[in-house]
Amino acid sequence: MSRLLVELLQSDETVVVPLGVTAGLAVFDRETGQFTDVLNPDLQFRSASVVKLLLVLDFLWDRGPAYDIPAADRSRLELMLRSSDDDAASYYWDHLGGATIIDRMVTRLGLTHTAGPPATHPGFWGYAAFTAADTVRIYRYLLDQAPEPVRDFVMGNLHQATRYGTDGFDQYFGIASVFDPAFSIKQGWSGFPTSSGFGHDKSKPKQSAVDLTSEALHTTGTAGPSDRTIVAVYTLHPNGTGYGKAYTDVTRLTRTLNVPGAVKTPGNWVTTTESGVRVRSAPNTSGGVLGTLPSGVDVLVSCQKKGQLIDAPPRSSEWWAYLPKYNGYVTNVYVGSGGPKLPGVPDCP
Repeated sequence: MSRLLVELLQSDETVVVPLGVTAGLAVFDRETGQFTDVLNPDLQFRSASVVKLLLVLDFLWDRGPAYDIPAADRSRLELMLRSSDDDAASYYWDHLGGATIIDRMVTRLGLTHTAGPPATHPGFWGYAAFTAADTVRIYRYLLDQAPEPVRDFVMGNLHQATRYGTDGFDQYFGIASVFDPAFSIKQGWSGFPTSSGFGHDKSKPKQSAVDLTSEALHTTGTAGPSDRTIVAVYTLHPNGTGYGKAYTDVTRLTRTLNVPGAVKTPGNWVTTTESGVRVRSAPNTSGGVLGTLPSGVDVLVSCQKKGQLIDAPPRSSEWWAYLPKYNGYVTNVYVGSGGPKLPGVPDCP
């Protein structure tokens, strides 16, 4: 029996996986050297954008002692790591040898269940097979073995992840939604409308042991001071699941994890009731739009404040919920159970 499976049997089994979701996860406390939660740690998932970790490591592997990064590459890599840019990933996939990148990194990092995309889809970097356990190995290399310039560059960018990817998807689910303030993320999403064609292909039948068609949403990274705990959560969702539903399910799962050293952002979780809900800089429609939320997404609310009356029959309210993760407000008309004021949520100072 593997060490991971032994630790799973010894765990408190407190992880709650939402109904219909297939999950593989591993949570590793670097301070104690122990896994605190594991579930299906060697189950393979298509990586989606998490593969970008191996693309940047392969690029940096032979840079020499100075690790000089040309300006064009620095800009491209930063966009790939912070905003999950797919064009950048495709550029390095093509220029560094495609699936041979995966082969090299498997050997270099001692990965056990990572593989390139199936032969039927050689250009689909998002079809590389990853597991939660191997993802922990990647982060352990980055944090504990990589040369300092490599660690600082990669982790520095993951700590500055933007709320939205360059494809417009909100990537602050999971780790980023739950923990505050010290976290890093490299997320992955695939199979949702308008998400990257390099991460899913609904037109082709499944031709691999790895599920290539179900909606996939992954949250990986670190939480806690000094990147204390590594978190890797991979999920697949029933066919047709909307992004908002998957976003909420992954975040709810992440909330049940035992993540030593991490601080959960305080507040109350409420759910959006409409799509395209605008988050504004002030509790009125004159406030600048900071972002939008899909329907059915759990958001964290720390307080509520009186502002502009919004009348959208059958609901109306002059109260606005403050979302600390956005540093902005949404009208109570489009969050919660329907009352003008959110129950149990304090007034903002």
